[in-house]
Amino acid sequence: MRVRLFFDPAKAPKENKDEGVCQDLAYVKNLGAEIKKAGFEFMLDFHYSDTWADPGKQFIPDAWLKVAKENLPDSVYAYTRRCLQELKRVGAVPDLIQVGNEISYGMLWPLAKIDPLDDANWDFFVKILNGGARACREECPNAKIIIHTERAGEWDKTKDFYQRLKEHEGDYDVIGLSYYPMWHKNLNVLSATLDSLNRFFPDKEVLIVETAAYYSHDNDRWATPDQYAEFYPISVEGQLTFTRHLVAELKRHDNVTGLFWWFPEENACGNNLIKSWINRGLFDNHNGKALPALYELKNYK
Repeated sequence: MRVRLFFDPAKAPKENKDEGVCQDLAYVKNLGAEIKKAGFEFMLDFHYSDTWADPGKQFIPDAWLKVAKENLPDSVYAYTRRCLQELKRVGAVPDLIQVGNEISYGMLWPLAKIDPLDDANWDFFVKILNGGARACREECPNAKIIIHTERAGEWDKTKDFYQRLKEHEGDYDVIGLSYYPMWHKNLNVLSATLDSLNRFFPDKEVLIVETAAYYSHDNDRWATPDQYAEFYPISVEGQLTFTRHLVAELKRHDNVTGLFWWFPEENACGNNLIKSWINRGLFDNHNGKALPALYELKNYK
């Protein structure tokens, strides 16, 4: 089970709260303890932001805005260590830990912003990453550390990111990728990326830490019914077909060791979990029932 952790989601903009930004440390401690008690493994996803962290935004937490740049690696270390200590106290020891979320262009902008094709600012960026990694090694020595990027459809950027990370001695175990068919090109492109990662970084396993595909455009915010339907129809059957194709492709790659669907529980049936319909989850918005793609995922195992 993959769970996100925001620094202080109470400081997030209201529109982000309406999108589901609420996972503070208290929330994650409770959920993490439930996950471990139920016998699942637990992936902890540090966003290092008060709100969504992704390739378009990596906002520094409000509490760190006045921290001197040279002190930020220590702040990341101390915060990461404190969170892990508290999780351990409630029996929610993570098995996998993401140090940052979709950090293809760095984190804690503008101070640790980078470009995967440019060496500028990488020294400082990796100091930030290694501050978090050091806390993970100390507090959860059995956990694997994931570095998560989202340029799976652009091999040059993926390769240069992890090559620069290696050159600057970034500490991690697992390459984490986002792959969405509507944004990251077709499965043949993903396949080539995975093969190339195996050639250039043979000591690193790969996880698809985020994927999803639309099954409907009902009640959503997109412009046309055909938006994002280039490779798969926006339908229940289209979502199922994508999932079937993705599972079959990933099973061809020995370096890939896991697959996670993003926000699978999202649905609007009888709840107000979020204020809009995303239509990428694995439960139907109209009736709450599991969609066929959910059952297809079991074939990855």
